[in-house]
Amino acid sequence: MTGILAGKVAVVTGANGNVGQAVSRLFAAEGAQVVMVGRKAVDVEALARELNGLAAAADVTDVASVNAAVEKITAEAGRVDILAHTVGGFAMGQPVHESGLDVWDKMMTLNARSLYITAGRVAQHMVENGTRGKIVGILARNAYKSTAKSAAYSASKAAAQRIIESMALELRDQGIQVNAVVPGTIDTPQNREAMPKADFSKWVQPEDIAQAILFLVSPQADAISGVSLEVYGRT
Repeated sequence: MTGILAGKVAVVTGANGNVGQAVSRLFAAEGAQVVMVGRKAVDVEALARELNGLAAAADVTDVASVNAAVEKITAEAGRVDILAHTVGGFAMGQPVHESGLDVWDKMMTLNARSLYITAGRVAQHMVENGTRGKIVGILARNAYKSTAKSAAYSASKAAAQRIIESMALELRDQGIQVNAVVPGTIDTPQNREAMPKADFSKWVQPEDIAQAILFLVSPQADAISGVSLEVYGRT
């Protein structure tokens, strides 16, 4: 490891998830002080101890909860240089003409609202403190083109992409880069269980996604903002 994040304070949301854990471990290996955020602090405390980092709790869909978490983090760590927002989810639904709003509300809340709130509150902190920071979110191929019975999911990821693009333009003059990664099918135990007949060797590993995020938060990406970096593996 090169220690490319030495001296940086990096917040990872969804740190108890497959991608969140991989990002947290890589950031710590590269020298960052990592703040691992879960819905409950107990969800990330063991990992925080292992990586000599900090654990924090936040409901990333709630403004007050995120504000409180940012205040706690900055009180303990001093500032936030990096945000890797790995929270997100997938749910199929019925065809739109047969569907209610449950899956729509769930997907828009989890994939779009959480990014809008969390990235927005962290960016506010960065601007107010003159921090030249990095923010990265996670999208999906469905941000570009939808599939049957996934209108809510696709719309939520497209909304998240527009949030990333808007924030990138709003913050670039403050020296804050905002980008996203777009994974293909991620090789997780959950996806293997859901798709047991798939060729897992073609799927992208959480560690590969973490490497892409590391690049986007590194000094090598100082001139990059508003991109959606595709990490598809062989899918």
